[in-house]
Amino acid sequence: MSKLLVRSFAISIDGYGAGPDQDLQNPLGVRGSELMEWFFQTRAWRRMHGDEDGETGIDNGIAEQGFVGIGAWILGRNMFGPVRGAWPDDSWKGWWGDEPPYRVPVFVLTHHLRAPLKMAGGTEFRFVTGGIHDALEQATAAAGGLNVRLGGGVSTIRQYLRAALIDELHLAIRPVLLGSGEHLLSDLDLRALGYECANYVAGERAAHVYLRKRA
Repeated sequence: MSKLLVRSFAISIDGYGAGPDQDLQNPLGVRGSELMEWFFQTRAWRRMHGDEDGETGIDNGIAEQGFVGIGAWILGRNMFGPVRGAWPDDSWKGWWGDEPPYRVPVFVLTHHLRAPLKMAGGTEFRFVTGGIHDALEQATAAAGGLNVRLGGGVSTIRQYLRAALIDELHLAIRPVLLGSGEHLLSDLDLRALGYECANYVAGERAAHVYLRKRA
């Protein structure tokens, strides 16, 4: 049975999953890139960009495992790009260039209609205006029995957590303090929502915590 998974979502010690003031120069908000330093050093990240170097330790193994068995993704609009409001045109095609790393259908939550966007390598962005349940239904169907990965951002993950729709949540906790930005777990009672801590692994540059919805 297909599951909705969050994999390799980085937060700071003080709980922020993104910095403030996202723009073209700061896709994860100001100082938000510090959250991903654990990932940027891995072979998994380097291979996405055509480089065979990179570290092969615990962090890398966890990053690689996060792509296994994924048949579709769901992204919030801010994860797709900095454009706000109605789409002015179809020129913005994501942060990742002509060949995004997803290679499966990606369902982007938005309030504004836009035609599907096929990219090199098998990625197809499909824009969903019907909300989180509609996106999950479409992604599950497209995944063909494989799992659906929820990529973020913070607001999107919070919506799915509030609805208790996430089956497993992997957080990569970075030893940095952002001080401001988008807080992931503020005002969310995960225990009351049915979640428990299932595992903890210490990596080279992040502490990996796995939360799971109780049966």
